[in-house]
Amino acid sequence: MPSAAFWRAWSIWAVSVTATASMVVFNVLYPLPAKLASQNGNGLDEGVVIVLIAAFATVGALLAWKRAPNPIGWLLSGTALAYAAGAFSVLLEHFPRVRILADWQGCLYLLGIGLCVFVVLVFPTGHLPSRRWRPVAWAAAAALAGWVLGNVFAPTIITESPSLRNPAGVTGPAGNIFKVMAAGGIGLIAATGLAAVASLAFRYRRAGTAERAQLKWLVYAAALVVLVSLASVTIASTNLQNALASGAAALIPVAIGIAVLRYRLYDIDRVISRTLAYAIVTGLLVGLYAGLVLLATRVMSFHTPIAVAAATLAAAALFSPLRRRVQLRVDRRFNRARYDANQIVAAFAARLKDTVDLDSVRGDLAGVVHQTLEPVHVSVWINERR
Repeated sequence: MPSAAFWRAWSIWAVSVTATASMVVFNVLYPLPAKLASQNGNGLDEGVVIVLIAAFATVGALLAWKRAPNPIGWLLSGTALAYAAGAFSVLLEHFPRVRILADWQGCLYLLGIGLCVFVVLVFPTGHLPSRRWRPVAWAAAAALAGWVLGNVFAPTIITESPSLRNPAGVTGPAGNIFKVMAAGGIGLIAATGLAAVASLAFRYRRAGTAERAQLKWLVYAAALVVLVSLASVTIASTNLQNALASGAAALIPVAIGIAVLRYRLYDIDRVISRTLAYAIVTGLLVGLYAGLVLLATRVMSFHTPIAVAAATLAAAALFSPLRRRVQLRVDRRFNRARYDANQIVAAFAARLKDTVDLDSVRGDLAGVVHQTLEPVHVSVWINERR
């Protein structure tokens, strides 16, 4: 029989996914008028929001079910729920009588970001790095409370327009206090977010091998998100930008899920080295391709189709040897264990060519296995039948 954690976790997932799906289906069947659509265009792209909610909700439900004592799963589920509620507010824009509620509900997007601060603070163990970080956690909680209360009771709807009256707002000096609370909440969320990122460095210095691998997964995903975001700025196609943003958005919860569940945890060094190698090779080949095309068309006056074909063949021919050389250099720097293992195996293979003594081969083989795989026990079986 499923546990209580299973029902709670997947119930939150169902609510988040249903709210998001309702928004998408309703917008497809009944598109917003052009004026309202342009007013709502300052938020996140719809496709990015869908992928973001699906990734956070699914990983959060899985972690909350499988690792119920660890609050990370519940925080991810809460983040997905906050984003789903914010996305659901777009659906309310279709109904004039509750449109003001949709504008007010937009503040929930920042609530989801605030919950991510707690995810980083307690990642990956579910506990703060030390007692010294408790003030940061309390400050993050105060920031979320200030942001929510400020938006609920400010005289105007802060997330939409300073001139749009808030039906639940408080007027007079008290209303100004709620405005200050909302503004202070934004600043405090940003400050505690930076502190949470700094806590990862503090945790890494004191962590063991397994916890360091967990932290590497999160840092790797965050670095890819930053690189993809920077690369998407140079892309003219909006659809491609959205696709890249959607894929990058899903990396953070996926990396957190791998780290907390410890699924293929120690593959992170290999993943990092492969990513760096392919990125370097891609950059070199793109530069070579562009250089050959320009050289052939501008200097040597070849026809453009011929120059493109020749540059493509040259890049394709150089891919494998270039990848091997770059991968070797990257492994030597970022995946030293794999590089050392390859060097040990290569040296063993070279010695094996000139060795005829079975006992020395057996001892050498056992030593290589110990150095490369570090097993608890090694046994060598020899078939002595002639």
